[in-house]
Amino acid sequence: MSTKFALRVLACFILASFFSLLSAQQTPPATSSGQTQPPAAAPGQPTPETPQSSDKDKGKPDASTPSNTSGTSKDRLFYTLPNFLTLENGGKLPPLTTKQKFSVVARGNFDPVQYPWWGLLSAISQAENSEPAFGQGWAAYGKRYGTTAADSTVENFMVGAVFSSALHQDPRFFQSSAGGFWRRSWYSVSRIFVTRTDSGHAQFNYSEIFGSATAAAISTYSYHPRSTYLSTPTNPHMFVGSDRTLANAGDVWATQVTLDTVTIFIKEFWPDIHRKMSHKSHETAPVPPGPTAGTSHQ
Repeated sequence: MSTKFALRVLACFILASFFSLLSAQQTPPATSSGQTQPPAAAPGQPTPETPQSSDKDKGKPDASTPSNTSGTSKDRLFYTLPNFLTLENGGKLPPLTTKQKFSVVARGNFDPVQYPWWGLLSAISQAENSEPAFGQGWAAYGKRYGTTAADSTVENFMVGAVFSSALHQDPRFFQSSAGGFWRRSWYSVSRIFVTRTDSGHAQFNYSEIFGSATAAAISTYSYHPRSTYLSTPTNPHMFVGSDRTLANAGDVWATQVTLDTVTIFIKEFWPDIHRKMSHKSHETAPVPPGPTAGTSHQ
């Protein structure tokens, strides 16, 4: 499990970093409130007026602040990865309805960025020959891509929609943004085991623990490979054992919970990273040259 986990987490960070750099190069720098800076004026032309920030602007909501109608956000980790169930300034919000829970999970799960992400994870799985009963080649890669996409989809819906609706638990992550690094780190990691109910009370996170366990069982015993014989250059009749075992289901469940823990940890500190990246963009933005003092115009 440790090798597979390390490789997949590394793949997530590589993909996220790539898309964040790509977005930074192709789009104007954004402020923490999601506003973009106007293009620089040509030399000698009047510079467009830019609204100056004031104390009253500091409390304005950004992309991770919930709207009054949906109770979810439009935020994206590294400006790319869907982060619609994370709220920075949540406060007291009405609970999500069952329809809203299924809707927001579907919106994040089938976001366009998920498809290349699944492709990258499938390529890593192929390279390390996980689930060897699939074999190698493009057909095997297609099978791995299908199982990767299905694993993610089943787990997302089980945790964020099915179990949270049945048990009346809130699938959203409410950032603390209070205290030092270690306090916030502990808070984010503990959210795997503690969540809010729809009524706003703290409760054991049955949705995460049992939802991910159910997803692991469904994926392991339904579409993951059975035992088979493979033909290899060294062994034309090599027997490969079935992946439909209790041990493999436990490994899948542990990996999903661990990855969810890492993801929540990143979500807790993403607003701070976002603000620092936006501030750095403002500092490095070129200043349009103005008319030189003492220069006369004919």
